[in-house]
Amino acid sequence: MITIGSLKAFGANTEEGLARCMGNEALYLKLVGVMLADKNFDKLRSAIESGNLDEAFEAAHALKGALGNLALTPLYEKAASLTEFLRNRAEADYGGLVSDLLASRDSLL
Repeated sequence: MITIGSLKAFGANTEEGLARCMGNEALYLKLVGVMLADKNFDKLRSAIESGNLDEAFEAAHALKGALGNLALTPLYEKAASLTEFLRNRAEADYGGLVSDLLASRDSLL
């Protein structure tokens, strides 16, 4: 179960995230749960595996924005880095970056 304490231990800026939810802890935790199940994580993995860099960029960019809004800093930083690497659609091995992002997400689940 995700709690404010577990999010703080993970490195999330819960004060910022809660402020964006007007201090409503239940809403914030619900949004975090929804975010961690976001289909863009699977879309990103599939797009990288199939070599569709346009779709991968779109998924990474969407994750970056949502993770940033919830102040899930460790995940946001990984998604932001991946987004910037994908921005130019350069052929590269993105598998490790995607695996790192997914492993960090899974550690919260």
